[in-house]
Amino acid sequence: MSFELPKLGYAYDALEPTIDARTMEIHHTKHHQAYIDNLNNAIKGTDLEGKTIEEICQTGTDKPAVRNNGGGHFNHTLFWEILTPGGSKEPVGNVKAAIENYGGLEKFKTDFSDAAKTRFGSGWAWLVKNADGSVSVTSTPNQDNPLMPVADVKGTPVLGLDVWEHAYYLNYQNRRPDYVAAFFSVVNWDKVEELFNK
Repeated sequence: MSFELPKLGYAYDALEPTIDARTMEIHHTKHHQAYIDNLNNAIKGTDLEGKTIEEICQTGTDKPAVRNNGGGHFNHTLFWEILTPGGSKEPVGNVKAAIENYGGLEKFKTDFSDAAKTRFGSGWAWLVKNADGSVSVTSTPNQDNPLMPVADVKGTPVLGLDVWEHAYYLNYQNRRPDYVAAFFSVVNWDKVEELFNK
């Protein structure tokens, strides 16, 4: 079974002014679609065909085309899911408790923002659920993610921020810190809680 581009739960302009409509449309229909097309080609006829994207990220990363494009598909799918027009004010439920145990919301935001701003070149910042139910903040290069054996911090990603330039350049140009700061205004904490509880 081939992977397909997931539909968004909102219009391309729904996240403005944080993320502009043109960036959203290009990011979704061009960048994410390319990762899917390349992933489908890379796994066709292999033992990875028919596996979930999570399984592919956990086991198929010895093949660069699978690692890069499988990561691209997983990461972007999660990214679209944790965004919502207007955002929700703060974490809820179990993820809220885990963030409080981590050191509180402000410490999390500072650490997450630093991970996003200091990731050299392209990559992602993550909030990760650890096996013991605690959370960690980390970042990965390119389209890697914490499911992959190559990750410095391994765990289940529940919140991710794309800091590739294609995610923000039309609106923010070289002002990545402004994009990172604005990101918190469109986070869907209900979805993050759902992912945390899976």
